[in-house]
Amino acid sequence: MSAADEVRVSFAEMESVFHNILLRHSFDVSKAALCAHIFADNSLDGVYTHGVNRFARFVKMVADKHVLPDQEPTKVSGFGGLEQWNGNLGAGPSNAVFCTERALRLADENGIGCVALANTNHWMRGGTYGWKAAKKGYAFICWTNTIANMPAWGAKDNHLGNNPLILAIPKDNEAVVLDMAISQFSFGAMEKFTMEKKPLPVPGGYDEMGQLTTDAQKVLETQRSLPIGFWKGSGLSLLLDLLATVLSGGKSTFQITEQKIESAVSQVFIAIRLTSLNNSNAIKSVIDSIIADYHSSAPASPFNKILYPSERVLATRKNNTEKGIPVNKRVWDEILAL
Repeated sequence: MSAADEVRVSFAEMESVFHNILLRHSFDVSKAALCAHIFADNSLDGVYTHGVNRFARFVKMVADKHVLPDQEPTKVSGFGGLEQWNGNLGAGPSNAVFCTERALRLADENGIGCVALANTNHWMRGGTYGWKAAKKGYAFICWTNTIANMPAWGAKDNHLGNNPLILAIPKDNEAVVLDMAISQFSFGAMEKFTMEKKPLPVPGGYDEMGQLTTDAQKVLETQRSLPIGFWKGSGLSLLLDLLATVLSGGKSTFQITEQKIESAVSQVFIAIRLTSLNNSNAIKSVIDSIIADYHSSAPASPFNKILYPSERVLATRKNNTEKGIPVNKRVWDEILAL
C-alpha cells in the first residue's frame, strides 16, 4: 500500500469509530465495546484482513440478518470437561470470547476443558482467542469450519473449507501463537495482496485454466485455494470439519455451502491448565530452551530472521501503537460512511 493510498488511525480512534457504528446496528453497549476492541486489536497487531479490512463486511452481515447481535450462546449439553453450545447466529467474535472463557473455567475444574459451538458466525482472527488463553497461562487449541473454498487434493471443485486452526502456549507475559488457515493463504490475505496489486510470494491456488498461480485475484475469482502441504492439508481440513461437526452437533462445510453464505459455522475450543501438569514448574524453562534452540537456526539468507509464530506481531503492535494503524483510504472512507 503506497503512502498516497494510506491513512494512519490511532487505536483509540479506530475502536471508538467501530463502537459507535455497532451501537447503530443493534449491538448493546458491552457487546459493541467487545467487538470493536477485537476488530481494532486485530488491526493493531497487523492482521488487517480480519480487522479493519473486514469490518464493513461484518456490518453488512449484521444488516442482512446473518449475524444477530442480540443473541447469546445457550448450553445444549455437557459432561465432565466437554460442553456443547448453540451460538444462535450471534456475533462470531463475542461468541468465541464466551466459549474461550468457558473452556478456561472447565480447564480449572477438570485440568482440560472443551467447548464445541454450533450455529455461530465468523470469529475474525482466530488467534485472538489463542492469545487470550495463553496470556492467562493456558495451552489452547481452537478451530472452525468454513464454507467450501478449497478443492480436495486431485479435485477441481470445492468440497473443503480452509478451516483455520490455532495453537497457543504461554511465553513470559506474551504467547507463541500459530494461527493458520488450511489454505496456503487465507482469503483475507489474498484480498490484501489484490488490493495492494502484489503477487503472492508462492502459488496460492488455481487460475481459470487449472494452473497454479501467484495472482491472488485469479484465485479469488476461481475460489480454488491451494491446501497447505498439498494432500496433507486436504486431509487435515477434512478431519477438522469432521471433528467440529461431530463435537458441536452443528453444520458441516457441505451444509454451510448449501446455504450460499458463510454462516452457522461450527467451532471447537480446547484449554489445558498447565499448572495441573506434574512438570508444571519446569514448563517455562522448557519453552524458553526450545525457543532459544529454534532461534539458533542458521538463516538460509543474511536477510532472513528466524521468528517463531506470532513473534512478528509484537514488533507490529509496537510500531502501530506509536505511528497509528495503517489503513487503505478507500477502506476507511467506506467505514466512516456506515
